[in-house]
Amino acid sequence: MSTGSFTVSQPLNYRGGKRVQPADGSGTEEAYEPATGRVIATFQCSGEKEVDLAVQSAKAAFKIWRKKSGMERSRILLEAARIIRERRDEIATVETINNGKSIFEAGFDIDISWQCLEYYAGLAGSMAGEHVQLPGGSFGYTIREPLGVCVGIGAWNYPFQIAVWKSAPALACGNAMIFKPSPFTPVSVVLLAEIYTEAGVPPGLFNVVQGGAATGQFLCQHRDVAKVSFTGSVPTGKKIMELSSQGIKPVTLELGGKSPLIIFSDCDIENAVKGAMMANFLTQGEVCCNGTRVFVQREILDKFTEEVVKQTQKIKIGDPLLENTRMGPLINRSHLQRVLGFIEQGKKQGAKVLCGGDLYIPEDPKLKDGYYMKPCILGNCKDDMTCVKEEIFGPVMSILPFDTETEVLERANDTTFGLAAGVFTKDIQRAHRVVAELQAGVCYINNYNVSPVELPFGGYKMSGFGRENGRVTIEYYSQLKTVCVEMGDVESVF
Repeated sequence: MSTGSFTVSQPLNYRGGKRVQPADGSGTEEAYEPATGRVIATFQCSGEKEVDLAVQSAKAAFKIWRKKSGMERSRILLEAARIIRERRDEIATVETINNGKSIFEAGFDIDISWQCLEYYAGLAGSMAGEHVQLPGGSFGYTIREPLGVCVGIGAWNYPFQIAVWKSAPALACGNAMIFKPSPFTPVSVVLLAEIYTEAGVPPGLFNVVQGGAATGQFLCQHRDVAKVSFTGSVPTGKKIMELSSQGIKPVTLELGGKSPLIIFSDCDIENAVKGAMMANFLTQGEVCCNGTRVFVQREILDKFTEEVVKQTQKIKIGDPLLENTRMGPLINRSHLQRVLGFIEQGKKQGAKVLCGGDLYIPEDPKLKDGYYMKPCILGNCKDDMTCVKEEIFGPVMSILPFDTETEVLERANDTTFGLAAGVFTKDIQRAHRVVAELQAGVCYINNYNVSPVELPFGGYKMSGFGRENGRVTIEYYSQLKTVCVEMGDVESVF
């Protein structure tokens, strides 16, 4: 499959084990191929009736799935992981076409996805309670039970991976899930639904509804939905929390960030430059945990800046389906203009563009309408600049000098966000001392933007709450029942 050749011809909703057209709608959406600007799909947004049908289908499947043992669920999840491994290149290609990230990166996303399924397949059989001995031979015990029908609402930067990050622990715990992808990237999650069906889950256990805000509202307000897990922006997260609160539904929110990356003068400069690029330019900079505020100790500011600019200018931009491409187009034209607007505003406020920051026009004529820009590094930045304070969600790195550890910690934590943070230093005591003070849910020492599925991922402050990945996520997709057993006579106060 080549860029400019893909078009969706099948329905993008998935219910009861097959692709379906929605029973009703609330408007239509178009999905684009960012590399060319072509429309690759036009689809109807699911209305209230379609959402209800998806929920009822999931409820029926849940009744079957919840009665399976953890080991039975594990075998099916392992089969789904095997199928994803087998179809890695195909899924990565679809992801690249609809999202714009390089096929090189998309392949890693698919690898993380099957690893996530294998990890939670391994935990599915370990869900257990505890026995508590009480006086007089009485006792109590706890049971960890599934919640029911869970809703996952995904973002457009990691469409397939986010769907797996939410569904793998949910299904491992015995739940059903209805997933609503971003209307910008509706395509790849339907492949996941088909894979779950092929692996052997009951029809309806993983359904897909397409749509925007109205569809999301129907899901959050449905009385038979037990939990909502959302990845996206802070404003939308607030709305989802508000809607879900009306039904006292637990929510997991993985929201935005404006994360600090602190580079001390004793670091390995080569590794620090690599880390800064990983912290800013993966998926065209469209990553919520990116370390876009790069604090560099003054003694090495010039040396670091020179090297990171040199390496950034070497990034290969172009057709995302070519193996040597390392940066593809942004998600759509309006987002591209938004990112460029932040750069212009930064320049007006005194920031200096050290490289990039303008449109990129590929030589290939079929890419002339794609949403490309050159990765940007801003120098002469100040903490109060808009480009330093607000989440840009594009390939824009801001470099800020600092002098002391105490000073940089205060500045790094001076944000409403708290998703991630990083530090580069050879001083192991300093490294642990600094991360102990950083107000962030995920901290990196001498690396950045690695996502092992064994480790929990989630934020502090306005970056949300709840976690994805790691053993702890089992607690977010299950509930605890306490059983108290009396072995003697009832002692009544009456």
